[in-house]
Amino acid sequence: MDDMTRIAFVGLGAMGLPMASNLLSNGFAVTGYDLNAKALDALENAGGERALTATEAASGADILILMVVNAAQAEAVLFEGGALESLRPDGVVALMATCPPSAVEAIDDRVRNAGRRLIDSPVSGGVAGAKAATLTIMAAGPKDTFEMAKPAFDALGDKVFHVGERPGQGAMVKTVNQLLCGVHIAVVAEAFALAAKVGVDLRILLEIMSGSSASSWMLKDRGPRMLETEPEVTSAVDIFVKDLGIVLDAGRDVKAALPLAAAAQQMFLATSGRGDGKADDSQVIRSYLALNGIK
Repeated sequence: MDDMTRIAFVGLGAMGLPMASNLLSNGFAVTGYDLNAKALDALENAGGERALTATEAASGADILILMVVNAAQAEAVLFEGGALESLRPDGVVALMATCPPSAVEAIDDRVRNAGRRLIDSPVSGGVAGAKAATLTIMAAGPKDTFEMAKPAFDALGDKVFHVGERPGQGAMVKTVNQLLCGVHIAVVAEAFALAAKVGVDLRILLEIMSGSSASSWMLKDRGPRMLETEPEVTSAVDIFVKDLGIVLDAGRDVKAALPLAAAAQQMFLATSGRGDGKADDSQVIRSYLALNGIK
């Protein structure tokens, strides 16, 4: 690894900050930018440098990591803020946010026209994975661009995949991941509601299902939280309203029918519409209980 690899990191949120810290502990020079001053203080305490703007952070950097909320924020940082132009020529933009594949393709065109390179590299694994450096990174872009970014990715995750040569393919793999996650959560809630209708103890049901062929990672993770009235929020209902929206947009763009994803999104939408958008995503079960008249 080149000790002089300079990384600009924009988006020091719940995942971004521990990711930036892991880069620092692996010997990278990191300059960060975020709207939140406390996040910048924490970055400095970890040994990084703070920037007053994203453009300042990107100035002369080899790699610009975008851990922002969505494609619109990525576009604002790159094109409106001017961060892309201040990145060194032939520098790499690592877009790690969850974005629609079509949006990533459009961003890639503009990045290449500016003489820089894009690696489409969304992540999975949440805050826990960000802290432990065990993220799954689904990267798409030309092989040489991937190789340039790989040492940084290896500092962030232990499951780093090159999924294709074209930006947009990484976003599609992440989209497929979110389709499965969202539908799995919804179907667990649907199954629980059916059992609750006849008064079966859901704790016993959860134990049986967790050890049967009906089990899934989401059943084991979200199932216990569905049995709590106000569980700790690890990921909010509104995240799946957004992510399943991206799934459906991606399906529409490539003319793929996604009826289960659409049904699941309606249940997350109903939950958000009833005022529970900020609740833990396991609480989509509230909509199933309301729909079925279960107290």
